[in-house]
This record gives sequence, C-alpha cells and structure tokens, in this order.
Amino acid sequence: MLSQWLTDRDRPDLEALRAIRDPDKFLWAILPHAARTFASCITLLPPDKARAAAVGYLYCRSLDTYEDLAPEPEKLLEIFGRRFEDRTPTTAPRIEGPLVQDIRDHTHLLLLECMDRVDAVYEGLSTPQREAIARCVRQMSIGMKARRARGHGDILAYCRAVIGYPVVFSLELLLERQLQPDETETAMQVGEMVQLANITRDIEKDLSRGVVYDRRLSTDSNAEKIHVVREDLMRLAIDRAPAYRQLMEMLELPRFQLGRASALLMLLFTSRYYEDCARQMGYSGWSASRSTMDLFAKVFPAAFSHRYALRAARHVERALAGFSKSFDGN
Repeated sequence: MLSQWLTDRDRPDLEALRAIRDPDKFLWAILPHAARTFASCITLLPPDKARAAAVGYLYCRSLDTYEDLAPEPEKLLEIFGRRFEDRTPTTAPRIEGPLVQDIRDHTHLLLLECMDRVDAVYEGLSTPQREAIARCVRQMSIGMKARRARGHGDILAYCRAVIGYPVVFSLELLLERQLQPDETETAMQVGEMVQLANITRDIEKDLSRGVVYDRRLSTDSNAEKIHVVREDLMRLAIDRAPAYRQLMEMLELPRFQLGRASALLMLLFTSRYYEDCARQMGYSGWSASRSTMDLFAKVFPAAFSHRYALRAARHVERALAGFSKSFDGN
C-alpha cells in the first residue's frame, strides 16, 4: 500500500520497470502506473483477491490502451479478448504506430510489452478466478468493439462495457460466486456512475485524440458546449448513486470484510472527483475529504461494520442528491 502512495506516476522509470523479471514484483510495480484510484482500492483486499484483482485490472487497462493508442484498434480488441480461451494466454498483440501523447501512454505500452509477466501471475490463480477474469475481458472487448461500430451514440452502453463488467468481476471475486441478474444490473449502474467520472474528467483530452462520447461535441466542441455536456453527464452519474448503496448492501457477509472498505474507498474517490469537477464548473460542492490519507482513515471501519459502510454510502448519496438540486438553482 505504501509503495502505491510513494510511486511517482508523472515520472515513471520505464527501464527499471522493464528490468523487473519476477512476475509478482512486476505486477505490483506496474499497477500504480496503470491505475490511479483503483490501485489503492485493490491493495485493501486480502492478498489472494488483491492479486486476482490486480491481474484483472491490468488486462482491462490493456484493452483501454488498444482503444486509446491504436490507429485501428478493432482487430486488437478482438485478439486480446479471445486470448484466454486456452489455459495459457496467447501472446498479447503489439500496437503498430501507437498514437502516444504523454509519458503515461509510454507506461501503458510497456505493460503490453511485458504482458507475459502478468500472464504468469494469471496462470497461478485459482480456476474460478481465471474464469472470472477471462469472462470479464471477453465481455469488455465485445462491448468496446460494439461502441466503435455504433459510433458515439450510446454512452451508457460504453460505460457498462468498460467499467460495468469489471465491477461484476470484482463482486464475483468478493462474493466467490457469479451474480444474479438483479445483482448484475446493480453492478452495471455502478459501472456507469464510475466511468462517467472518467469521461467527464477527460473530455478535452479525448477530443484531442478524436474520441467523442457525446454527439453534440462531434461538430462543436467549444468551451461552452463542453460545459453543457459535462453537466449533463454529471446528472446521469448522480442519478446512479443509489446503485452504489445497493452494491454495499450485497457485501454484508462475512462480518469482517476488507472488500467493503475497498468498495467504499472507490465511492469516496468518485465523490471527491465529482465535487472537484463541479467546483471547476462554478458550482458549490459538498465537504468531500481532500487527502487520500483521510479517505483511508474513513474506510477502514467499514471492514468491521457493514452498518458503518451503509451509513457512509448513504451520506455520499444524500450529498450527491443535494448537489444535483444546485444545477437547477444556477
């Protein structure tokens, strides 16, 4: 956990990362560079589940890399999504002529280059964990390809593809079973809420890549139009806040559960982001915690108390609902 906090994501030592040959060491060294908030949430989990979650996340991050950096990603998404059909994953495809913008893109390309080390950890996981990871990656790749085929029409379907399926995987990992249909729908709505945070944060960066998630920006992407789209997307996200409380309700047992703390941490990270985004747009926010250390202090009691976790989730839900009203008052 300390290594995640101390990692300098803005100045990664790529050669040092490339030189790590031990699969487990590479897994934990690359994770904070590939994940921001997710890395902290993963490290809260018990070791066996944390390892599986880290592998699953890095595979999902790789799909994002193909979509973000490959000039023509459709075939690469297909290949990566199907590489787990055998017991041993096939070689991850490389990107020819990647569309690199910053140092983080170089780090993500390094992950693809060293995917054999992540695969080595994957092969050591339990059969249910491997099956859950393979299912998640396959479903995510199909959803991402479908989004590209449809263009920028259905943003919520895209959110379900890129975060909804990973949320389903995370719950299956914690509950140690596959989800029921109603539980899957809850996970998908949580995925929509979390991914909309990523989209609203990166609107300008995505536009510079030629990625348009809202058709209103396809012909006119001035600051005023971006403001309108960002506000509308935040409304969508806030409407999905009750689903996160429903997710927390699913994590009642066992009585002591680090997964509850991890799930609550992701909710608090998401809440903090939306407040920051709202302040940038000129709205008054709520009192979200400012420091990551403060967030960790708030989530640890959730590992011992399901009731505490639910109270914290309801607090965020009420804050978001109250903030949503401020849209109508401005």
